[in-house]
Amino acid sequence: MTNTLLTVVVSSVVEGITEFLPVSSTGHLLLTEKIMKQHLSDLFNIIIQSAAVLAVIPLFRNRLSQIIFNWRERESFLYAAKLALAFVITGIGGLIITKLGFKLPEDIKPVAVAFLVGGVAFVVVEAWIKGRPRTDNVTWKVAVAVGLAQLVAAVFPGASRSGTSILFVLLLGMARPAATEFSFLVGVPTMLAAGGYELLKAVHHPTLGATHEPWSLIGLGCVISAIVSFVVVKWLLNYVRSHTFTAFGVYRIILAGVIFAAMLTGHL
Repeated sequence: MTNTLLTVVVSSVVEGITEFLPVSSTGHLLLTEKIMKQHLSDLFNIIIQSAAVLAVIPLFRNRLSQIIFNWRERESFLYAAKLALAFVITGIGGLIITKLGFKLPEDIKPVAVAFLVGGVAFVVVEAWIKGRPRTDNVTWKVAVAVGLAQLVAAVFPGASRSGTSILFVLLLGMARPAATEFSFLVGVPTMLAAGGYELLKAVHHPTLGATHEPWSLIGLGCVISAIVSFVVVKWLLNYVRSHTFTAFGVYRIILAGVIFAAMLTGHL
């Protein structure tokens, strides 16, 4: 029980930190399980992920209020429509991926590769766009790019939904704060829908183990991941106003190197 409690706490903190940072929560949770040598259920991961997503909604209250209460205004209506388009692309693509029987691999090697590729991409893209004009305007092309980026991240563990989305829209000329906000707002309903689907599936199919889950530990995990996620995202939204994403790229490259070294020495 003590080891399980420790794993729950560590995994929940990791989820809260990495869910919205462009570093991949899925990859970090898999890495955490490898290090802790204990596998928590997919249902546990899905529920604490949903808690982390729900926790950040208040941070976007101004934009959400604008969409809800001023939806008749052209700007608000178009922004909501572009969010909806990105969500629909992600949802339809996600259903196709699920129907094809795709499952995330439990091997850490592809995660390390994705960390490395994503890290290099951030460093290269940030160097390429340096000094170029940026815009806050969310175009239809941006909406499509974000929807497709979420699918890319769903297929390649370690790619990061937010990271891939942000990379795509930075290449399309968006400013970092606007790119981050739109990416996160698409991610909220996407992850909640995926989490809700998996939860309903588990509840209606007892063989999946929902009735045997340690719900007290899941509740603890939800509280921890929600609090940590709120703090981290609040920090990140301020950070991107005056910083690039290069540091995250460097972090991913270093982490990939550490994982490859651990694999070569038999520690992972």
